[in-house]
Amino acid sequence: MSDEDFIRIDRVTKRFGNVVAVDDANLSIRRGEFFSLLGPSGCGKTTLLRMIAGFEFPTQGELYVEGARITDTPPHLRPSNMVFQSYAIFPHLDVFDNIAYGLRRARLKKTELAARVNDALAMIKLEGFGARRVDELSGGQRQRVALARALVCRPKVLLLDEPLGALDKRLRESMQIELRQLQKSVGITFVFVTHDQEEALSMSDRIAVMSSGKILQVAAPRLLYEEPNCREVADFIGTINFFDGKVLAPDTVDAGPIGTVHAATADSPGGKTLVALRPEKIVLAADPVPGAIRGKVIATAYLGERSHYTVAIPGREEPIAVSGQNAEKIVAKGHSPGDTVYLSWADGAAVLLPCD
Repeated sequence: MSDEDFIRIDRVTKRFGNVVAVDDANLSIRRGEFFSLLGPSGCGKTTLLRMIAGFEFPTQGELYVEGARITDTPPHLRPSNMVFQSYAIFPHLDVFDNIAYGLRRARLKKTELAARVNDALAMIKLEGFGARRVDELSGGQRQRVALARALVCRPKVLLLDEPLGALDKRLRESMQIELRQLQKSVGITFVFVTHDQEEALSMSDRIAVMSSGKILQVAAPRLLYEEPNCREVADFIGTINFFDGKVLAPDTVDAGPIGTVHAATADSPGGKTLVALRPEKIVLAADPVPGAIRGKVIATAYLGERSHYTVAIPGREEPIAVSGQNAEKIVAKGHSPGDTVYLSWADGAAVLLPCD
């Protein structure tokens, strides 16, 4: 067993009656990795996490941790612990006893138990909070207590089922940083479930994108965003523009209303492909630019550090999404609905995908 296969999911399928929740999943998760399962509601990500935890068992297939088969091992005998979105901390216990719950079941000596709990409180930056009641804690503090309770038993794997979903935006972003730092400090494998693309991209070493029970692509965040392997992944990870393309040469594609696009393709001339172009790869100019596409601004949205534009171009019914940083010059000049603009992008900005 190598560190590359610390957790191995081998052809795992889970059915609930006639519904296939997870469909022939194959996955290897590395030792010490922050790994995310990402996808829309109902894609199977939580079911897969619960099978790793032992709360669900596969209909077929096998699961391994550190080379040991755990397919039908009950949850309490697995080398993992789980943090839920609801935190599931006990309201009748104070912070100390919540964290100590699993250690008490292990019947540790009082001195060792106290030392481990106090170390856990220091780890989550809640020193001196041991005697606090749960109802005296903020949402972020409750989430930290749930993390400490899971980590104090020193599992080999920590499973997290959308643990930041109940927090407001600012606190969630702060906790993302803290959770990533915590994972690096403890050095254990985290498997994290989320439907939030930005959350997964900002925290993960690698991400598995799921849809309809299938794993579509596994890759590092940058690769997943810049080089998706299919339309569904590209469309789910951020905003993107799609154009039907026809291969003219090994590095040239006719993308219809946006003209010729230069991108490497293994398809034969005459073959069909899908051209994908991210909004931030497109540059808007108020004056004509050689090779640019003429368009008209339909709508704008100012979002602080960025502005989003919806632009109509000749020969295309669906408008194009464009995004740009609000540098000083752009803020001063701006682009308003009704303005004529010119769209351009660098060679290599577009990605070619298989036609569905």
